Amino acid sequence: MKKLIKKIEKIIGKKIENIEIIENALTHTSYANENNLPHSRSNERLEFLGDSILGFVIAEELFKRFPESPEGSLAKAKAILASEEVLSKLSKELKIGDVLFLGKGEELSGGRGRDSILADAFEAVIAAVYLACGMDAVKKFINSLFEHKYKKAINEELIIDSKTKLQELTQKKFKVLPKYSIVDQYGPSHNLTFIAEVSVNGEVLGKGSGKSKKEAEQKAAEEALRRLEIEDSKN
Repeated sequence: MKKLIKKIEKIIGKKIENIEIIENALTHTSYANENNLPHSRSNERLEFLGDSILGFVIAEELFKRFPESPEGSLAKAKAILASEEVLSKLSKELKIGDVLFLGKGEELSGGRGRDSILADAFEAVIAAVYLACGMDAVKKFINSLFEHKYKKAINEELIIDSKTKLQELTQKKFKVLPKYSIVDQYGPSHNLTFIAEVSVNGEVLGKGSGKSKKEAEQKAAEEALRRLEIEDSKN
C-alpha cells in the first residue's frame, strides 16, 4: 500500500496524511463481512462518491478541451473513459489489485484480478484522494491518468473491444466461440438503431443496441461479460 500512496503523492504533488481513508478505499465488502467490520469500512460508499467525482472531472475536461464537439460526442467519449474496462486497466497500472483487502472466498475465486472489483476500487481511491487532499488534487490525479485518453476517446480511437474479450473468455471457459445475430432494427433509414444478441451454446447471454451493427454487438458482448463475471463470483 505504501507504494500506491507514494505513486499518488507523486502525481498530485501533495502528501496524504489520512492513510486510513486509503485503507478504506482498498477494503472490499467481502473482507469487511468476514472480519465483522461495520459496513462503512468497506469501499462501497467511497465507490459511490468516486463515481460521481470521476464523471464530473471527465465531463468538465472534455467540455473544456473540445469546444466544437456536440453533446452526443462528449457523452460517448465520457462513457468510454468511465467504462469498467478503462478503469480496471488504470487500476492494474497502479497495481491496486495487489493491495486490496479481500475476503478468503473472493481471493480464491480470482477477485484480485476481476475487472469489476478493480474498477470499483479505482473509483473508491478517487474518492479517498478527494477527501484526503481536496478537489484540485483529485483533478490533477485523474487528468494525469487520463491525459492521453481524452483525445482518443473523442476521436473514437479508444475502442473498448468487448467482443474480443468475450471470445477469449468463452474459448477458455466453454471451448466455443460466441455467436452474434441482429434480431431487430427500428427508426428511419438514415438513423437506424440495431438490436443484437450474443449466444453461447444456444443460450443468449447478452443483448445490446447501437447505431451500427458493430456497436450493437459490442454492447451485447459487454452485457454477456457482466453476466459471466457475476456467475463466476457466485461460484
